[in-house]
Amino acid sequence: MLQYSIDDLFHALAAPGRRAMVDRLARGPATLSELAEPMDMTLTAVTQHLRILEASGLVHSYKQGRTRHCRLRVGAMDQVSTWIEGRKALLASRLDRLGDLLEEDEAVEKRRRR
Repeated sequence: MLQYSIDDLFHALAAPGRRAMVDRLARGPATLSELAEPMDMTLTAVTQHLRILEASGLVHSYKQGRTRHCRLRVGAMDQVSTWIEGRKALLASRLDRLGDLLEEDEAVEKRRRR
């Protein structure tokens, strides 16, 4: 699997228009025209967004005749998911430890009241 910069991946996902394109491509491959159709932007702007998605590794496109075809690269999405899951696991372990400390404090307080 190719590795891309996590910064580039998050930059690519930062714009609502690019996220909409990723959402569309998650349903299956599409032509550039199909990606541009629901967007409230010019074909040139859609092409610029596509370049950012390609540079991040999220999307692959190729030209067949006069038509540009695009598809999502799931491997890049796995990288984002792995990064997020790592943060979630760290937060969960910290919250578990906080819960343990609060329970210990509560037990100490109960013993003190007796």
